[in-house]
Amino acid sequence: MRRLRDGACASSKVTGNPLTNYSFSLARRQALMLVVGQVAIAGVVALVCMALMGAAAGLAAALGGGIGALASLVQVLSGFRAGTAGDARAIARGFYRGEAMKVGVTVLLFALVLRGRTVAAGPLFAGYVATFVAYWVGLGRKMSA
Repeated sequence: MRRLRDGACASSKVTGNPLTNYSFSLARRQALMLVVGQVAIAGVVALVCMALMGAAAGLAAALGGGIGALASLVQVLSGFRAGTAGDARAIARGFYRGEAMKVGVTVLLFALVLRGRTVAAGPLFAGYVATFVAYWVGLGRKMSA
């Protein structure tokens, strides 16, 4: 969301009402921090898999976590384009586009990983699913605040 020179919130082009009292740049930073959290959680899962099952399992878990985090990064970069701040329709289009791109990137990366080498499926999917924990942690923090 853009702040106008006098500190007021950006208004809807249709109704003239303030779009929100929430900062677009803050939301973008929070979304990027979510991706950082996904990378951290994926790293922990990869280390646990490596310690329990060996280096190949650790690599598979890291690849799965990397797929989840990279797909989320694509979504964040598409959904939170700086030029869309203050335009509700552009924001909505960005999020729809970002979600479609996230699904596409996820499918493409899984296809590349599974086609390119033999990987342990369990750790691969464990690393990917672990990235969703960041969403739950973020939601839990927001709900308790």
